[in-house]
This record gives sequence, C-alpha cells and structure tokens, in this order.
Amino acid sequence: MTSFPISTDQISIQWLSKVLNCEVSNFHIEPLGEGIGIIGLVTRLTLEGQNCPKTLIAKFQSPSADNRAIAHLFKMYEREYQFYSQVLEQVPVRAPLCYHASFDPETKAFILLLEDLLGYRLGDQVKGCTVTECEQVVNAMVDLHSSTWQPDHLNEINYHNTDFQIQGMIDGFTAGWPVVTKSFSHLLTQETALKGSGLSENIKPLLEQIMDGPVCIAHGDMRLDNLFFGQDHVALVDFQALCKSAPEHDLAYFLSQSPSQAILDDRDWVAYYHRQLTGKGISYDLQLCRDRFQRCTLYFLCYAVIICSALDMANERGRLLGETLLGNALNSINTLDGFSLLK
Repeated sequence: MTSFPISTDQISIQWLSKVLNCEVSNFHIEPLGEGIGIIGLVTRLTLEGQNCPKTLIAKFQSPSADNRAIAHLFKMYEREYQFYSQVLEQVPVRAPLCYHASFDPETKAFILLLEDLLGYRLGDQVKGCTVTECEQVVNAMVDLHSSTWQPDHLNEINYHNTDFQIQGMIDGFTAGWPVVTKSFSHLLTQETALKGSGLSENIKPLLEQIMDGPVCIAHGDMRLDNLFFGQDHVALVDFQALCKSAPEHDLAYFLSQSPSQAILDDRDWVAYYHRQLTGKGISYDLQLCRDRFQRCTLYFLCYAVIICSALDMANERGRLLGETLLGNALNSINTLDGFSLLK
C-alpha cells in the first residue's frame, strides 16, 4: 500500500494540508479536457484555506490497466517523477512548479501536485506556431540541453536506446505502418510507402548512430501539445519521456512534426540551434549536429506512425492531428533525403 493518494477519491484535506504546508479547509477536483492525460489522469484542484495556492494540477496514474501497463513498460511515471525530483532545480527552463511529488517503486504509482499555468496558452499541433514561438521553443531546448550536457551524475535517468525502447518502437511501427498506409494513403506515394516499410529493421542501428556522440537530458516529447506559451517565453510540461539522448532528439522531433513548412523555411533552424548551444559554452561540431538531426528526423517517423495508427479517425481533430504530424514528418524526411539512410 502506498503512503500517498493514487486516485482522486483518496485525496483528503488532511493530506493536502500536510504536503502543502498550509491549512486547507476545502477542495474541489475536476478532470481536464478530453484527450489530456491518456497515459495518466490529469485533474485540477481548486483549494480553499489559508496560504494555499488557489488551484493546482494533480497528476495520477491512469485508471486504465492497459494504459498503466504501457506506462510501466516505458517507465513513464518514474521519468516524470525523476524530472521534478532530480532535474528541475538544476536547469534554467520554465516548467510548472512542483508542490509535491511521490513515486512508489514497487507499485509504480505516482502523484504530482503542480503549478496551474493560468495565463499561459497551450500550444496546438494542428494549428502550428509562429516564427517567434518556434524561436522560444528552440531556445528552451538549448537551456535544457546546455545545462545537462554529458549528465553522468544523473545515473537513474535512462538512455534512450534501452532494449525496451528499441523493441517498443519496432513493435509499434510494425503494427502501425499498415494502418497508416491505409488510413492516410493520400499522404504517401507508392515510393514512400515502400521505403517507409523498411524502417522497422533499421530502428536499432539508427538509434546506435544517434547515440554515438555527446548526450544531454532530453524532454523526449517536444511537441506543441506539450508546450504552454507566455508573453515572451515557453513553459515545458509532460516529462514522461525524459531520457538521456542526443541533443537533436528534441530538436528533430519538434521541427519535423510541429511547425508548418513556412516556419521551417524562415531560416536554417539546425544552424540557429547550434549557434545558440555553442553560445552557451558547449563545444559541438555543426556537421555532427546536422547528421544526427537527419537520423533523428527519420527515427521519429516511428512516433508519428504509432500515434496515427491509434487515432480515432471519426474524430475531426484526431484526423487533422494525424494528417498534420504524419504529413510534416514525411515532408521533413524527404527534404533531408532521410530514406537514403535505410539499408
């Protein structure tokens, strides 16, 4: 039995008062919008009392056994707990303040009490972003990556190329590719459909090449749906894919699937990232950055396929999301001649 609440019905005035170090007299819990917290349960707490925050975001494990199984396989709850308990204080990035974090290594249950980012605007992968917003996201990546360059001291955080990650991507892509080629056939040429089918057998060597070089702490799921925009900066949320990986991990996932082609055409974003990174005192070769970016862009087709194959095509936003991220991913791969990396 855990020493903390693992579901909304276990939250109490006494427990909140203790962990928040304030006098809570009453509280109300409401679930957040549809599609938020598929792997976990995300709720908003409204508090009454003395010296209490007015609202908080409370994150729990998923009530679905199937979703919990996925989260446990990829250590998703543990990763987000690690970010808030081990990483956040060391990095100059804007993320929700953490009021409380607990994780049970035996049951894998967790709870987070986080700042409610009121006044921020949640990004939208379907709508895309502006050039200024793209700059803000890349700058936030640079802050995270430069401050965790070669993070040998963070021993508990997994490298991205673990056996379970590799096998999960192979299985997910193999199952998802036939679904995607049928549901989104209008986005794929015959040549792309043929070349793309060869990605599954290249995932392991691709990851070996991606990880051959300096690594940093990567957010792991850097897309517009996980970003909150303020007036002049961006806040990062959802750290359930936190890992040690190539710096291009976040850069390629974001640029290849979130911004529109018009935003990508505004400048050489890899050169911009590299210039900002080396400006922080990091010594890093630009050509290596470009090579790893190309490999990461191809690799992240796996993510697009796995997500698209699970979307409800009867839901309009689900269909638009699939068309956006898959279309963007394929365009980015073709621009970089990414399929030429397949053997």
